[in-house]
Amino acid sequence: MADKKGPDGTGETGRGSEREADIRDDDLERRRRDLEASLASRRPDRLEGKDDAKAVTGYGQALKLSSEFIAGIVVGVAIGWIIDRLAGISPWGLIVGLLLGFGAGVLNVLRSAGLVSEFGQGEKSRDPKE
Repeated sequence: MADKKGPDGTGETGRGSEREADIRDDDLERRRRDLEASLASRRPDRLEGKDDAKAVTGYGQALKLSSEFIAGIVVGVAIGWIIDRLAGISPWGLIVGLLLGFGAGVLNVLRSAGLVSEFGQGEKSRDPKE
């Protein structure tokens, strides 16, 4: 029992009686090429090396949008707090500043995402006849 070097007593590990003769390198290569072709036909917009760039761009855009939203709220709260201290209207300046900051943050996010046009640049008519 001590002279057995493998789990099946043959000194070899792995599949046992099944050898690599069943699966050849050329067969694996052919299957890999078939799989790549199948995946490429399902996702024609994805090219090699572009997936990581898209992920990084997505994280950057998410960080930009969240920081703009938080900055709008922080500035609104800060201005409301200063008005509270100067005017002595303790909770009302902070409440109004928070609401205005929230609205400004949402507007900043919408502008940055391109869903709302910039101020003074109203939508131009898309129909050339008008």
